[in-house]
Amino acid sequence: MATVLLLRHGRTTANASGELAGRRPVELDDTGRDQAKRAAERLRVLPIAAVVTSPLIRCRQTVELALPGLTPVIDEGLTECGYGDWEGRPLKELAKDPLWPVVQQHPSAAVFPNGEAMAAMSARAVATIRHWDARVTESHGPDALWVACSHGDVIKAIVADAMGLHLDQFQRIVADPASISAIRYTPTRPFVVRLNDGADLASLVPPPAASTSSDAVVGGGAVAGV
Repeated sequence: MATVLLLRHGRTTANASGELAGRRPVELDDTGRDQAKRAAERLRVLPIAAVVTSPLIRCRQTVELALPGLTPVIDEGLTECGYGDWEGRPLKELAKDPLWPVVQQHPSAAVFPNGEAMAAMSARAVATIRHWDARVTESHGPDALWVACSHGDVIKAIVADAMGLHLDQFQRIVADPASISAIRYTPTRPFVVRLNDGADLASLVPPPAASTSSDAVVGGGAVAGV
């Protein structure tokens, strides 16, 4: 089977301001554009057979900068989780919502008001990746490499599935902006061959609040220190 490179979009204006972007048309900021260009340096040496992306503008901008010259296919199955009434609100405010502990500790039971269930997000994202992986394998052979550009929580859910983890453990996974995680599917099991690769080293320096909090950032957050 082919190998998929899961590319998260670069940093956005919402990441920088600490808001939950959701499905709003939030664009890359200057840092995000630079991150996507650095991703291009890592990807240009690879024979990429196909590119599939979330329809949201931040992913399409990332693909344009990271994979110039390739025409992506847009697939709604890779779009951001539907956070409903949470979209556009500051993460600091959302952390006080009664739903927040559920999202952190039992995300398989989390359903966002007027939005999507996290379990439904995971199921459609995994199904989309497996569908395209089979198509790329059929068209380009089992050694093919292809890119799927998506969002933090979506990528974390796909990786969790590949690792055989219950969705309730997916908050243990990190997918920084413009990072690449790679999965090679086989007839019996997937292999996670890269995880959060190529992220800025600045992301290893935690912000002051991170030393006292075990909560994951809904939506994936931004690289620390930039």
